[in-house]
Amino acid sequence: MITEKEVIHIAGLARINLSEKEIEKMKNELSLILEYIKKLKELDLENVLPTTHCAELKNITREDISSKRDERVADSLKNLAPQKEQKYIKTKSVF
Repeated sequence: MITEKEVIHIAGLARINLSEKEIEKMKNELSLILEYIKKLKELDLENVLPTTHCAELKNITREDISSKRDERVADSLKNLAPQKEQKYIKTKSVF
């Protein structure tokens, strides 16, 4: 069980002021947390793989395949950007 002195030390590290009633409450709660951690240490985790996420994630992106839609976009750009140099759109100077 955690002592009152330890609770006061932890509160000082956290820079919080606790009343006598709060110190007693924190003493009980921190003791329960430490007991729970002791129980967790008793578990046999030899064959358990570590996890990084609770849900199995899969990449759902599609392959990047050219389509006729890309050709339509290129045709549309001809009207919006009539000046081109190689594969780049020429615009007026900004500065």
